[in-house]
Amino acid sequence: MFEPWIEKYRPKTLKEIVGHEEVTKRLESYAKSKNLPHLLFTGRAGIGKTCAALALARELYGEDMRQSFLELNASDERGIDVMRAKSQQVKANVTSIKDFARTMPFAGVSFKIVFLDEADALTQDAQQALRRTMEQYSNNTRFILSCNYSSRIIEPIQSRCAVFRFSMLRDEDILKIVGNVAKCEKLELDDSAEKALLYVSEGDARKAINCLQAVSALGGKITEEEVYKVASRAKPKEVDSMLRHALGGEFMKARKELQDLMTRYGMSGEDIISQIYQQVTRLDIPDSVKVALVDKVGEYDFRLTEGADETIQLEALLAQLMLAGKK
Repeated sequence: MFEPWIEKYRPKTLKEIVGHEEVTKRLESYAKSKNLPHLLFTGRAGIGKTCAALALARELYGEDMRQSFLELNASDERGIDVMRAKSQQVKANVTSIKDFARTMPFAGVSFKIVFLDEADALTQDAQQALRRTMEQYSNNTRFILSCNYSSRIIEPIQSRCAVFRFSMLRDEDILKIVGNVAKCEKLELDDSAEKALLYVSEGDARKAINCLQAVSALGGKITEEEVYKVASRAKPKEVDSMLRHALGGEFMKARKELQDLMTRYGMSGEDIISQIYQQVTRLDIPDSVKVALVDKVGEYDFRLTEGADETIQLEALLAQLMLAGKK
């Protein structure tokens, strides 16, 4: 039976979580005292927010976790009905938050937990209803909200929560996670493959593990080439070569390399723009030129998101880089 490795190797306890030492230390103190306030976990995707919430609940409730822990994804249930309606009005298999919150806990802990993932996807009306529910049932229910952007959570909810900001995972943390998975799955990882996984994951452990699982289907030896192909990312040195040709005035060479990258790796315009941005900041050029280039990259990224033709826009960006290189 196929099992995603992100689930198979998900940390079961707070001590198993890699990185975020300060966050896990505070959560462990909550679990030990069996008391906690409403919590708000904020940070980019794939860095451990859901892992921390599930591990905390598992340490609090043990075997009784299913009766005392409700997990919902707010991006699926965005409206006010999630907060107010009875279960049959929301989804046949989802209990409404209000119905769950009003019942007493079964476990040996004096409260239950509602975990609302991607809470920043909730509408304003739904967040106002959630605020009232948090007030009304705070005696026997605690809320853990997880979001990528805390600015999208209304201030009344933020003020009711202890905020935990999850920073991007460090390279050594990603390597530790990936190394543990590779060891358990008997995979062979060389240094270049590890660097490639770090590059494509960009601090996202979930992305790194998913990429590793996809590459492992090709064999037990993981290579740099396979990582980049599976992730649909170009090698940094290939993007760097394209940029240097553009800055050096060799537009047709840069254009040919761009077309080759899009064909060989099946990259979208947004993917290439993202990698161009990464490489521009690493170029050995004056800061004044970097500022001008980053400004142009941002402009063409906006054009792509607005629906412009990606081939034309990317070649126009190379032309702008060439003009900047002549100054």
